[in-house]
Amino acid sequence: MPIYEYLCQGCQRKVSLLILNPSTYGRPKCPSCGSAELERIMSRFRTLRSEEKRMEKLADPSSFTGLDENDPSSVAKWAKKMGKELGDEAGEGFDEMVDQTMEEEMNKSNDGESLE
Repeated sequence: MPIYEYLCQGCQRKVSLLILNPSTYGRPKCPSCGSAELERIMSRFRTLRSEEKRMEKLADPSSFTGLDENDPSSVAKWAKKMGKELGDEAGEGFDEMVDQTMEEEMNKSNDGESLE
């Protein structure tokens, strides 16, 4: 999509504008303040990776940095990170499932503490 990002010199906001044909669009204006003093800035971009590259990244030992298998919140954070990497393959509601499992584990450990 031809979306261009600008920094407005009038109101200092970053604005994104859909410009289908830059040569016929004319001078863009800030939708917030109406200023024509827009400075074009570099947009962030994303590249698509093959399934093989995604799986290699998941198997990389550096993806386990900071993981403490004895800490449910650490495991949940790692699982969510892996879920984001898998995207749709992780399944709908993956983050909610992780949160629910973490909550159940925390309740189990709290019950165990109260019995001692």
